[in-house]
Amino acid sequence: MPRVVALSRYPIKGFTPEPLESLRVQPDGRVAGDRVLAFRFADAAEPENRDGLDYWPKAKGLALQDFPALAAMRTSYDDATARVRIELDGALLVEAGLDARGREQLAHAVTDFVLTTSDARRLQRPGRLPLVLVGDGETSRFQDRPQGYVSVHSRASVEALGEALPLRIDDRRFRSNVVIDGVDAWEELDWTGAVGIGDVTFRAAGPIVRCLATHANPDTGERDAKVLTTLTRAFDQQEPTLGRLLLPGWPPSEDDAGGVIRIGDEVHAG
Repeated sequence: MPRVVALSRYPIKGFTPEPLESLRVQPDGRVAGDRVLAFRFADAAEPENRDGLDYWPKAKGLALQDFPALAAMRTSYDDATARVRIELDGALLVEAGLDARGREQLAHAVTDFVLTTSDARRLQRPGRLPLVLVGDGETSRFQDRPQGYVSVHSRASVEALGEALPLRIDDRRFRSNVVIDGVDAWEELDWTGAVGIGDVTFRAAGPIVRCLATHANPDTGERDAKVLTTLTRAFDQQEPTLGRLLLPGWPPSEDDAGGVIRIGDEVHAG
């Protein structure tokens, strides 16, 4: 029986995952505490609003796609106290709240770190500094798509990719909220209709086309795996694809959407 083997949320858009034992899926399809903050470039516009939904293009701020060195940091967020903690090499880099002073401390610490890495020149481009930490710490608004979703991939798909590279590939490269095991490689790409995870029912949406973030080693931040070209060439994909999106409810209805999913939950898909 397919089961959930890992769960993660990403409190700061484009930064490292926070592994958890359970995730609360909101009625809008977004994970509570996921992408509730983002480091915006100085000249970036406010988050766009499309069809009444918040949307944040990753090019407007720090993101792993363009700043792979971010992978070396470890990020966690305490919802109750609204405090962000970032560690580097097992030591505390910065911990602060979301008041004005705390936001400045977090932005300065992240800026100072990035400026010591090979990504420094990207951050020093005109209009990018000073960084500004935006978001209220509660609203999940900084996703790559206007509509809320949960992302999922199977461990078997990642293992198949690793064999093709060949290289040991970590699930964390793909930044999914949910990792499952007990299905064949690429089986999740064939799902249609309802997808049940524990007591929460989703509807299968599109596959996830991957970006350069997947090339970054999740421990060192170095780009050490040609994931995109391997997906297209070794698996004959038109676009580099791994995993898929899940939207809330089946049939689509806010009345039935949302709930809690946990590690060990069974997965049922058509």
